[in-house]
Amino acid sequence: MLVEEARTARSASSSCRSPKRILVSAGEPSGDLHAAGVISVLRDRFPESRFSGMGGPRMVAAGAGLTTRMETLTTIGFTQVVRTLPAHVRLLSAMRRELARGHTDMVLLTDYPGLHLRVARAAAKHGVPVLYYIAPQMWAWGERRVAVLREAVAHLAVILPFEEQFFSRRGVRTTFVGHPLLDRKRPTAQEARKAVGLGESTPVLGLFPGSRKTEVRRLWPILREAARLVCKSVPEVEVVVATVPGLEYHGGDGFRLWAADSPTVMAVSNAAICKSGTSTLEAVLADTPMVICYRMDAISYAIAKRVVRCPHIGLVNLVAGREVAPEYVQGAATAEQLARHVLVLLDSDGREGSRQRDAFALVRERLGTPGASRRVADLAAGLMGS
Repeated sequence: MLVEEARTARSASSSCRSPKRILVSAGEPSGDLHAAGVISVLRDRFPESRFSGMGGPRMVAAGAGLTTRMETLTTIGFTQVVRTLPAHVRLLSAMRRELARGHTDMVLLTDYPGLHLRVARAAAKHGVPVLYYIAPQMWAWGERRVAVLREAVAHLAVILPFEEQFFSRRGVRTTFVGHPLLDRKRPTAQEARKAVGLGESTPVLGLFPGSRKTEVRRLWPILREAARLVCKSVPEVEVVVATVPGLEYHGGDGFRLWAADSPTVMAVSNAAICKSGTSTLEAVLADTPMVICYRMDAISYAIAKRVVRCPHIGLVNLVAGREVAPEYVQGAATAEQLARHVLVLLDSDGREGSRQRDAFALVRERLGTPGASRRVADLAAGLMGS
């Protein structure tokens, strides 16, 4: 009740104020990308608006004036979170002070629940409407924390089709906006092969070891050795790796390391080995059969096994509601296992690849239609009374 009264009072005093002042926050590369799309649309609608907070290079390019760079805080796994806890505490304190000043018209949070649920609570305390874009995966690990969204978030914009029903049933105002990957321009296979310098008939294995330093450190040696095994069986295969600038990929001699963009790597690939996550949906959009893998440190994995209640780790399988692509997790994610399965997928006429592609059509349909950034911007404008 107090939160609603605070929001009403702020709305009455600031409905005519211009420019809009929006606190934005993204803690990971994917969040940086998707938040940047929304910022671009909002800047077109509200040219004098100011965006400040935490994010990365794409948000800066979209016009946000960031006070904190996400690269200093990005973590994965429970042990890494502990190491960066002091920096997160300082950032949260700074955001709370900013919200207390009363100059913020709206808060736009993207994923990254460990920090953002606390920011949402602080914003609600001061009557600032919160738009949370890309929901925390509470359907997998934290249903009891839905109460925080219900109490502190004015609107939740979700990108996976089953999330709208999950959160709406639990009292959270929720809208499925479609997946933002659908908004990205992606090259054709012919365009991508020309860009990378590959012949049209060259068989290509794509490797996607992740975007975070800790992920690459654990997964790259396994993916690299799996690719070596594949090359022994199919000497003519080319290996192309989706890399991240600044990260190290030792032992990749003979492979093509491509840091420009992952959709290009996916477009040239006849088959792929993907870290679980967004890359599995990139494969769906490119119609590239895949094997999914993941590893984390032993402590984080032991904790995850206790708290995660989810039948799959790959987003493609979660959206499909069944295992479309095979998953190899922790100890099962070995070079031998990955190579054995991806060799089957490199056969363009093989039954396994055809089975995956048939399922991809259903997944693409369920991901919605292009325009996620615009739909989120519509929700933001509504919250700001514009």
